[in-house]
Amino acid sequence: MNPEHILAGDRRALARWLTALEDERREAQEVLAALFAQTGRAQITGVTGAPGSGKSTLVAALARGWRARGQTVAILAVDPSSPFSGGAILGDRVRMQALSGDPGVFIRSMASRGALGGLAATTADLARALDAAGFDQVVIETVGAGQSEIDVARAAQTTIVIEAPGLGDDIQAIKAGILEIADLLVVTKADQPGAEATVRALRAALELESAARSAGVAPGWAVPVLTTIAPTSAGVSEVLDTLAAHQAFLRSSGAGSGREVKRLQRELELRLRQRVWQRFALGLDSDVLAEWAGRIHRREIDLESAVKSVLASTHIPEHE
Repeated sequence: MNPEHILAGDRRALARWLTALEDERREAQEVLAALFAQTGRAQITGVTGAPGSGKSTLVAALARGWRARGQTVAILAVDPSSPFSGGAILGDRVRMQALSGDPGVFIRSMASRGALGGLAATTADLARALDAAGFDQVVIETVGAGQSEIDVARAAQTTIVIEAPGLGDDIQAIKAGILEIADLLVVTKADQPGAEATVRALRAALELESAARSAGVAPGWAVPVLTTIAPTSAGVSEVLDTLAAHQAFLRSSGAGSGREVKRLQRELELRLRQRVWQRFALGLDSDVLAEWAGRIHRREIDLESAVKSVLASTHIPEHE
């Protein structure tokens, strides 16, 4: 993996690097460290919503719009993991075949691997890698699993939450609290019955949830509710303009830097937890957790007492 080849636009080198990052190989992380100074230039957009709401169709339409404006686009489509291979099902890549012939568009499917929020632990690194590779726009499209989709907001600068008429998503989204992460709300399939009712419900929900949302969305930004008919590109230009306006707002208000620092702090905490656990696990015999689980199952010991016993056996002090 030669960083110079990646910066020169070698797509095969980039694909190999992304695969190595996804496999958490050390040499891939070393390349990312070498190119880290090149990151921070791309606009990273997260797109989430319920299955069937038209995420892939809208992302493809956005990509065509950015390309018409002279920008390069990379799409990270986080698919559900295959129950057989553990790999991505590649559904989004199939739906985006029309973009495959454009040299200014790069599409990468990756498996969620059961990660909370539908995002694999390496998604943020892959987004950074695409940023370092020089793409103007990086889109992270998630599997649409529900409330835990809030994780997408931790990997993106701007988050689009998609709703579609007729799916009952507006009420479900209010219950799940997913509206709290939205920088833009987009009602797709706006030519279908019920679209206007969905728009009204979302606008009402935003008013009701304003106090709860204030902690997650930068003050001063009024979250818009937009409508699109992606197959005909109706409304797509407005979404592109609003995305650009949100990025400009983040820069001018300073909210972008604050959001990025908080996101990096959360990511750092998660990585430290993972690394501490890995080191801890190395000190355990391979069957020790299975033995403790068996004792818990037989009701010989409770979970909390088992945790204390395992920590004591590995000489790790417990803090109350």
